[in-house]
Amino acid sequence: MMAAPAAAAAPAAAEEEKTEFDVVLEGFPADKKIAVLKVVRGITGLGLKEAKEIVEAAPKALKEGISKSEAEEFKKQIEEAGGKCALK
Repeated sequence: MMAAPAAAAAPAAAEEEKTEFDVVLEGFPADKKIAVLKVVRGITGLGLKEAKEIVEAAPKALKEGISKSEAEEFKKQIEEAGGKCALK
């Protein structure tokens, strides 16, 4: 019977506020590809070829395990360029 309270406490710990986020590029309109590509290059620091491969492979994680404020800033940049982005 002691196992039940311990099991009930585990989900509560999982509901704590997240501190690390992943920025995921979910898609973009065809006419905004170049603008999104420029933003992705700036965020990731990758070269043109590597950034193009990521953009074309959407949905794709751009950054993983970053702070909430940094993730929200990247999301804002992507959305301003016309892309669709999610924080996970």
